[in-house]
Amino acid sequence: RALPALQHHRLSDMKKYALVTGGSRGIGAAIASQLAADGYHVIINYRSNSEAAKETLRAIEDAGGEGELLPFDVTEEHTVDEALEQWEERHPDEYISVLVNNAGVRSDNLMVFMETEQWNRVMGASLNGFFFVTRRLLKNMMTHRNGRIVNIASLSGLKGLPGQSNYSAAKAAMIGAMKALAQEVAPRKVTVNAVAPGFIHSDMTKDLNEAELRKTVPMNRFGEPQEVADLVSFLVSPKASYITGQTISINGGLY
Repeated sequence: RALPALQHHRLSDMKKYALVTGGSRGIGAAIASQLAADGYHVIINYRSNSEAAKETLRAIEDAGGEGELLPFDVTEEHTVDEALEQWEERHPDEYISVLVNNAGVRSDNLMVFMETEQWNRVMGASLNGFFFVTRRLLKNMMTHRNGRIVNIASLSGLKGLPGQSNYSAAKAAMIGAMKALAQEVAPRKVTVNAVAPGFIHSDMTKDLNEAELRKTVPMNRFGEPQEVADLVSFLVSPKASYITGQTISINGGLY
């Protein structure tokens, strides 16, 4: 008679896994740290900056959280499949229930001067990366009837910013794909949303003229990575179980 209660106890004690792509620095690192604080075992993906990734993991562990590093290039289909397949082989009874597609690069230029490589690199990191990683993890989420996918888009993908036709295109496409996917997987209790940050203090914005750009923001400041992380934390929580297919801007009132 005690078995069902024991079984329930075991289910509630099961480890929850969250994968954050591009999780070594900036917004990605803040999201990884917050999800660890929320009780997730966080898988920090990165492409090349192993020192920053180790530092983020160290900070998570020092704060009492759990995590691991999983390096792979999100733009390479076979590399993505191989890395996630190996992870699944090491965790045969577990699955990744939260995915934050944060990996992305900027390579700004006016379109008239833009190199094909600049276009392909930016589209590859944000859009192809979203596709390769999400497709690989969807099946387990749907089988378990539980999943949260959050795509880190951008103000650039909603408004369009001059000099960023590649970045704007990648993030706008990611939002479009998110809306379609959200409808496909909603019956299986998997939610898919996008977060569109405006100007946030990070490596991606350190080369921008903050003094000038702040004047365009009604709140007259750049946002902090932790503010984005708090929004992601809400979207992956049970409190957001009826929110899907949405793009939520976090930009200090800049439209």
